[in-house]
Amino acid sequence: MSETSRYETAWLTIPDLVELLDESLGRVRRLFDEHYLVGSRRDGVFKVPAVFIVDGRPLASLRGTIIVLHDAGFDPDETIDWLLSPEETIGMAPIEALLAGRKSEVRRVAATLA
Repeated sequence: MSETSRYETAWLTIPDLVELLDESLGRVRRLFDEHYLVGSRRDGVFKVPAVFIVDGRPLASLRGTIIVLHDAGFDPDETIDWLLSPEETIGMAPIEALLAGRKSEVRRVAATLA
């Protein structure tokens, strides 16, 4: 999949998240451990798509979706790529659907990927 066909987003590093979320480094790391956020190495640096943060918090519907994808065998890179890539059955990138409040639909599609 080409980069241009994916949902365009800025990327945040861990220090960016500490500042943006106004949380300690330990708390930010727990957000990953508890699946509130997912990140991966991009260009050698651990990053998170900025679109995963809404109003200074992780997007609420992201956690359950990350867990469904994890249970389907997706690694963090695959999870991020799926969320940012257009999904035919949804009609848009899953992250766009989550932002629009369509979490049930996104999770239903994600559950079929196992």
